[in-house]
Amino acid sequence: MKQIYQKGTNENAPTLLLLHGTGGDERDLLPLADMIAPGASVLSVKGNVSENGMPRFFARLAEGVFDEEDLVFRTKELKDFIDNSAVEHGFNRDRVVALGYSNGANIAGSMVYHYEDVLAGAILFHAMVPRRGVDIPALKNLPVFVGAGTRDPIIPKSETEELILHLKESGADVTEYWTNGGHELRREEVDEAARWFQNHFVK
Repeated sequence: MKQIYQKGTNENAPTLLLLHGTGGDERDLLPLADMIAPGASVLSVKGNVSENGMPRFFARLAEGVFDEEDLVFRTKELKDFIDNSAVEHGFNRDRVVALGYSNGANIAGSMVYHYEDVLAGAILFHAMVPRRGVDIPALKNLPVFVGAGTRDPIIPKSETEELILHLKESGADVTEYWTNGGHELRREEVDEAARWFQNHFVK
């Protein structure tokens, strides 16, 4: 998987795993890393599935309809990639916080749904429920920030609320932040996520 790794100046901060939205690449979210977790090491990954030339992290059958078989395969692929990258770059595998937007947030959520202790935390901007009818591992107060828009034309408010409920029922410590916007990422969400990150991960 195509990647950018940047070693940070703050060795106490977790490594930030950046996961772009549909049509993005490994450079898209680098400015967000500087805003949310200045000084943290960054592993930014480009999805290796193409939808009409647009990079994604997993295939879908239609808007809002995931190819579940591919999602499960790609979720394991990403998990294994992080495991291998930790060895290659020498960062602490137990201290990885995902920052994903849209499609990237969905595969970050899928990792949490499928694997225990896969992340130390997650920032999910405009995410959907990755899968239904699966047993989510015990999340043991996993810190999760969920940013969403009440007028998102792609993700109904009820969808995000269901995701939050699933995470909470599995033991996650969820902080939710709503704007009155749509699917776009707003500065106020980023600022709130930065405060959340400081409170949870910066000593």
